[in-house]
Amino acid sequence: MALSDEQKNCIQEVIKTCLRNKFKNYKPETNYMPFHHALLGKDRMALFSFIHSLNTTFGSSIFEPVTVALSQANSNFKQTHQQFVVGNKISELAQREIQHIINELSTGKNPNKEDEIARIRKVCQQGNMQKLKTVKVDLYLETKNNEIHLFDLKTAKPNQSNFKDFKRTLLEWIAIILAERPNVTVHSYVAIPYNPYYPEPYQRWTLKGMLDDTHELKVAEEFWDYLGGTDTFNDLLHCFELAGMVLKPEIDDYFNQFVKQ
Repeated sequence: MALSDEQKNCIQEVIKTCLRNKFKNYKPETNYMPFHHALLGKDRMALFSFIHSLNTTFGSSIFEPVTVALSQANSNFKQTHQQFVVGNKISELAQREIQHIINELSTGKNPNKEDEIARIRKVCQQGNMQKLKTVKVDLYLETKNNEIHLFDLKTAKPNQSNFKDFKRTLLEWIAIILAERPNVTVHSYVAIPYNPYYPEPYQRWTLKGMLDDTHELKVAEEFWDYLGGTDTFNDLLHCFELAGMVLKPEIDDYFNQFVKQ
């Protein structure tokens, strides 16, 4: 098994703490839905509203803390940070090169992340340095070999209309890192926590031709096992199940208050 008992206990505590904080801070957008309440009952609508809110914040409120807990326990990583500031400067020529890459992909060229990084590296300190607003990545990892890995955590079904923006963000992260450390090995990825099309392969991205699915996309097992080791995905599912069993009385009590209203 990938995770030790100590790591599993730690992950379960992270999950429980995140969900308890969600209960503590959650405020329904509206308490008055007369037709829904009459048809379905207040308790079911409260549960529906809470789950909807949880889904929209699952990445930041639960998945991000879990990724940090996993990677901190992995001896391959010497640094791991959530919502990490990568910098705020990018070279003018790097921005121009990124636009060339986006244009080429838009007209049918196949993505090749290694080639794209090499092109950005050549110009990463050339031309005027443009100042950007503070740029953060969802997860920053640095290995013992000084390789940097940057992750953008997305929902299981991200909006397909934003494919170009997602690609541009990944390339700009590379350019910002290289502006300060031009010789470092750096990678950037989109991470999808689970495959909603299982057991079929994840196809949402590759069909659009923007992402190099080998070098900048990690989905489900590939992502979690990278952070924690082989079988981490399956261990993680078990941790969520155990945390849910412990929290069940608290969850029931929370939603029972809506039955009494």
